[in-house]
Parts: sequence; structure tokens; C-alpha cells
Amino acid sequence: MDKIVINGGRRLHGRVEISGAKNAVLPMMAASLLAPGKYTIENCPDLRDVKTMSHLLRIIGAKVELSDHTLNIDTESSNFFEAPYELVKTMRASIYVLGPLLARHGQARVSLPGGCAWGPRPVDLHLKGLARMGASIELEGGYVIARARRLKGSRLNFDISSVGATANLLMAATLAEGTTVIENAAQEPEIEALSRFLINMGARIEGVGTRRLVVQGVDNLAPTTMENIPDRIEAGTFLIAGAITRGEVELEGAEPDHLSALLAKLEEAGAGVEIEGKKVGLKVEKRLQSVDITTAIYPGFPTDLQAQWMALMALADRSCLVTDTVFLDRFTHVAELKRLGADIRMDKNTALVTGREKLKGAPVMSTDLRASASLILAGLAAEGRTDVSRVYHIDRGYEKIEEKLKALGADIRREGETS
Repeated sequence: MDKIVINGGRRLHGRVEISGAKNAVLPMMAASLLAPGKYTIENCPDLRDVKTMSHLLRIIGAKVELSDHTLNIDTESSNFFEAPYELVKTMRASIYVLGPLLARHGQARVSLPGGCAWGPRPVDLHLKGLARMGASIELEGGYVIARARRLKGSRLNFDISSVGATANLLMAATLAEGTTVIENAAQEPEIEALSRFLINMGARIEGVGTRRLVVQGVDNLAPTTMENIPDRIEAGTFLIAGAITRGEVELEGAEPDHLSALLAKLEEAGAGVEIEGKKVGLKVEKRLQSVDITTAIYPGFPTDLQAQWMALMALADRSCLVTDTVFLDRFTHVAELKRLGADIRMDKNTALVTGREKLKGAPVMSTDLRASASLILAGLAAEGRTDVSRVYHIDRGYEKIEEKLKALGADIRREGETS
């Protein structure tokens, strides 16, 4: 088990290349199960979650290779329709294989998912949607067992907008008989990317990028090649890293349109932001002002950047409120940020963050993916040494984060932890 060691206090400066989006490539990988053949996904990040999904696809019978950020998948021989607990428990996105397996094979046996240790993310919307499309659903021994000779088009109206359920049911609907309408669908860029991938495969989808998706089922799909979108959460994390160290960084290969909520808040706090094509520049020369944020579904402020923003506000001038309306208990990072000297008071799903002049390094422990990022950012700005343990969480969603930060001037390294 590794830890990341940071000697803080250095201003970050330079350019950083943004990797492909984890949350876009995972459902694309699952979509390859909808039709036999060879797929290529370019700009694929080399991440722990991608490796987990690759292993899952191999168990199902696919061949998967990742080389130089190009992912090749061959599902010609994938005829196994079970996703075992040993893999699914480590990554919630494994549930994405449920819809494609059911749509293609008429049956699927998928373990209930695991992943980050915080907060419930029930799969009820996935299962209710498939049931409305004619599937029989049973829960047995921690597994979802779904059967349907062929799924039927249906009208699906989500009580809450769900990225996971939108992706799963969208994939299932492409091979269903008739028309499926998904109301209150997620609008995230990752869903739009998946929709484009499916359309390239031959799916008939209208309303891409809107709250209402209309899918006309087809009899067959075909393999495709597509370039993955940039990871907006990694991009946002590096922008906040530049801001928290009062540095100057430039993102390359980003998509500014996907970052509008964060960029607006950074400018409100006093950061200088410049956009040129796929490049985003940020410069901070003085202490930032405290700015309230409330997370919301896209295009609102991302819940996946809430912890990082809280780290930034821990050093801002005055006080602000950080409220998470997407996941109400996503605050495991608070106790660890306090170990570094942050002044944070919780009231249900809202944190009152009073900025301090400085933080001081200390040993801290990661509890989930984005919490890990917030602790690393805080460590970059803190005086002295910060040890962030359990960084296997960070490897799920950030490709070689310590190397990228080191290239920007951080004093950071990875070490093996001793028991």
C-alpha cells in the first residue's frame, strides 16, 4: 500500500496535459458488450478503474488491451453473462454491464456494486427501468438476476437525475423493441459521449445533451472507434491545485465548456482565467476570497469537485458555505482537512469553512477518490510535510497525479507504506 509524501509551500507553474475522462470511458467499455467485434477507444486514461473494468470484460469473454492510451476491445467471443462479486465490489461502475448483457443475451447475473466507502448510491433506478422494459428482476445472494427474451421500449421518468441509470438504460434501450423515452435524463458530458459512441455503433438516439432522450431500438449494432473526451474533474482538480498554491498553470487538451461552473467560481474568488481553444490558463497572485458553492447536477457545480473546493476555501479570506445536494454525506475529508489545521464546521450537508492564513502538514488518510485529491491539494499548500495514506483511492481516477504535479514544481513523491 502506497502513500504520497508532500513538502508543501511551492507555487505550481507550468503546463499539464489532461487525460481522458474516466467516467466516460467506463460506460463505453460496457457498451462494447452490445455487439460482437473489435472496438477502439482513443484517449483512454491508464487508471485502476479502467483496469478493473478491463478485467471484468475479460471474465465475460472479451479481449482487452490498453497501449499508449489506446484501448482495444474484442467482444467477438464474449458469451458469458455474469459479473462476479470479487470485481464488482471494488467499483460501482461495474453495474454498467447489466443493461448491455441483458439486451444482447437476454439474461444477466451481476453482483450488486461497491466502490467508494461513502454514501448510498442505490441501483433502484437501474432495476426499475429494466423492469418497466419487460425484464424480470430477482435479487439473490447479493446478485441481480435479470431476464428478458427481448426488452420492450418504454417511457422512463427518473425521480432524480442519475448518470448511472441514464447510461445503463440508454444502452439497454438501443436493442429494445420499439421506442424508449428517458425523461429527466442526465445531461453530463459523459452521457453525451456515451450517446455519440452508441450512435457510431448504429443506435438511433434523439435529444443528445438534453433532459429527454428518445431511443428507437434497432435489431443489431456494430463495433466502432471513437476518441474519449477530456476528464473535466481532473482538469478542475489541477486548476484548484494552481489556485491553492497561488501559482500559474495551463491545462492542455481540456474542454472549457465542461468547466464553466468551476471557472465562474474561481473568477469570483479572484483568480485570473484565460481560455484559448482547448487550453485553460489560471493565475493567482494573492489570497483568494471565500466563495459559497452548492453542488448540483450538470451543468451545476460538480459534487466531484466539492472536496477540492473545500481545501481551497480553507485558505481563503473570510468564511463561506459548501453545500452538497447531490450526495448528502460526502464529507469524510472534513476530519482529515482539520488535521491540517482547516477550520470547518458541519451542519448536516453544509460545511462552514473559515479560511486561515496557513495550514500545517500532518499525516492524513484517504477515504475515497475525491477526498484523496482534496488532501493532496491541501498538502501542496501546507507548511511542512504531509503524508497521504491509502492512495490506492487516487489511482482509481487520476493518472500519475504525483508525476504531473512534480512537473509543475511540487515537491511530491510516492512511497511504500510500512505497517
